[in-house]
Amino acid sequence: MQTSLPYFAVLAGNLIWFGIAFRYFSLTPHTAAKLLVPRSARESPLFETVVASARFLGGMNLALATLAGLLLTNLSLFPEPRQHALFAAVFAIAHGSQFAFNVPIALAGGRQGESLWPVLSGPMRYIFAIDFTLMIANAAVAVALITS
Repeated sequence: MQTSLPYFAVLAGNLIWFGIAFRYFSLTPHTAAKLLVPRSARESPLFETVVASARFLGGMNLALATLAGLLLTNLSLFPEPRQHALFAAVFAIAHGSQFAFNVPIALAGGRQGESLWPVLSGPMRYIFAIDFTLMIANAAVAVALITS
């Protein structure tokens, strides 16, 4: 398989999704922390720790969005399909880790009293589904590029 529309589509999806995550977690970290921390625990001094952690998570997403953007706009930088497969695999792992680490929380029923967050409802459900979809899309493109 020559590098083609599927590769460019997943790069665009990665750029958009990681860009949204950067904006949400780094630029509105209090809002992001409220998603993760129940209302009853937001007066705790640890709430600000979650806010700071959200900014850190946003920074990681900025790095991934930047990489996707650079790959999308500088095709001659890495011209080989196997290089594209490597990048798609790395993006699949990034989305996969976000999905996989939420699976046990979802299976346990999500928010439990003062801990965890609701994975299968509200905004987290959307995040969970998009990360799963982009994990599969990136992995499929990587496999297609490697096996062609």
